[in-house]
Amino acid sequence: MSGQTHASASASASASTSASASGRTPDAPRGAGTPLRIVLADDQTLVRSAFAMLIASAPGMTVVGEAGTGREAVALARSAHADLVVMDIRMPDLDGIEATRLIAAAGDLDQVKVLVLTTYDTDEHVVEALRAGASGFLVKDTRPAELLDAIRTVAAGDSLLSPGPTARLIARVLRTPEPGDSADRAEPAPGALDVLSAREREVLALVARGHNNAEIAHALALSPLTAKTHVSRIMGKLSVRDRAQLVIAAYESGLVTPGAAPQPPD
Repeated sequence: MSGQTHASASASASASTSASASGRTPDAPRGAGTPLRIVLADDQTLVRSAFAMLIASAPGMTVVGEAGTGREAVALARSAHADLVVMDIRMPDLDGIEATRLIAAAGDLDQVKVLVLTTYDTDEHVVEALRAGASGFLVKDTRPAELLDAIRTVAAGDSLLSPGPTARLIARVLRTPEPGDSADRAEPAPGALDVLSAREREVLALVARGHNNAEIAHALALSPLTAKTHVSRIMGKLSVRDRAQLVIAAYESGLVTPGAAPQPPD
């Protein structure tokens, strides 16, 4: 099924109509063969249009709304019954970080995933977006195929944490606070991971370096299923919702020290 674009400059009737036409309620699971319902949030119309055209050409995806502010993005996520919001960080009225936090905290939006957009080299707010509940981040100049893969990855419930980039970005941000912000940043809490076993700490360290379950299994001589089980248990013990927040927890606890970019396991 090819994607269809239902554009809306705000949380307007067009998005509500599209949501009603789908027959889904906010709590209804997305059935097999049902296209992913995506909201695009960016204050640049040309960026939204380019992403919308790309998604419209992809099978299994449909854009159900476009938002120019974070407040519109939250409203559209709800009214259009979105599965995923592609969220720019820097927007007027309500920025992408606060919008992500509102989506993650809303009980009726707990199934909505957020994929944040960043310029990477200059945007040091992406860590706050991950803390707020985003499932991953993507650079704005990424290749079209990578954007579509990222959407599928996050919508499937996985975090977009490829080896290296996420860890490097988090390390840079934690190492270099913004001017005047150092007093507000939490100090590492060595005891925060006391609930984890030694093996779970090893697994968490690898997650923090951006490794997937297969790479973790290879590095620790485990089966992929065992590695996946460890990751799930760690998330439960630390009360976090996804791997992105595990990365934050590992750095803030001091388990992983900001420094050189890690390499994948041999």
